[in-house]
Amino acid sequence: MEFSAAVVDNDDARMAAARAAVIDAVGEAGFVDAAAIASTFNAIDRVADSTGMPLSEQVLEETAAIREELGLNDFLTAGGD
Repeated sequence: MEFSAAVVDNDDARMAAARAAVIDAVGEAGFVDAAAIASTFNAIDRVADSTGMPLSEQVLEETAAIREELGLNDFLTAGGD
């Protein structure tokens, strides 16, 4: 969990500690796998965003307040009228 949090954080010291912990737990090959998985999730999200993939009804409901607060519904690509 700490490694995944460190990947999205901007703290070099945190990332270094998280890398070391993963390597200690699963070795260097396991670390490479963990880093590849984290990178893939980032890429998948970007692909979905760039294609305009629609949100499911559940996600629309769960994110309604934050989308409104951030003004995301005002973007042309939000799918509104």
